[in-house]
Amino acid sequence: MSKQLGFYINSAACTNCRACAIACKDKNSNPVGVNFRRVFLYGGGSWLYQGGFMQPVNVFNYSVSLGCQHCVDPACIPACPAAAISKDANGIVSVNQDLCVGCRYCEWACPYGTPQFDASTGVMSKCDFCKDLLAKGENPACVDACPMRALEFGELSELQAKYGTANSVEPLPTGAITSPSIVITPHKHAQISGTGNGRILDLEKEV
Repeated sequence: MSKQLGFYINSAACTNCRACAIACKDKNSNPVGVNFRRVFLYGGGSWLYQGGFMQPVNVFNYSVSLGCQHCVDPACIPACPAAAISKDANGIVSVNQDLCVGCRYCEWACPYGTPQFDASTGVMSKCDFCKDLLAKGENPACVDACPMRALEFGELSELQAKYGTANSVEPLPTGAITSPSIVITPHKHAQISGTGNGRILDLEKEV
């Protein structure tokens, strides 16, 4: 493999507007329930009634935009019995829908839940890094859609040199599982994956 493309996610700048997810869905013409990019709002804390007022106790929240991680060691590839998933010279993980049998093993194997089953076609689909746009020298749709410029893409090693190597914040699983090709600038309240005391506040809706 000659390259490994990856995404940079500035969780500190994300406002949960979901423009990235909407742009992705529109670009791929995905049906209801099939979402290649999702934005999770994670938070915690509590409220205490004291002195006649409700007072916050360690209340926090932050957002994380999540697409396919195009992992260095993707769990979806060995899980596919039809050899329908592959990783190309740019490190992009794609599904060959002509080979896919719709067993959904890749979806269950992926710790991020990235592969999406499309009931209208009976096969799996997923983010392919907008390979058609990259071929024209353009950016992935999600990157251009972000009004806060909280998303970038590029060679993973270059992103790591620029932004660091953090890739595991709640509610994402630990990066040790698949070595995801992402770099995250954590929100000031971010908690390391596996150590959080919060929860996802906006459970995914059918969109």
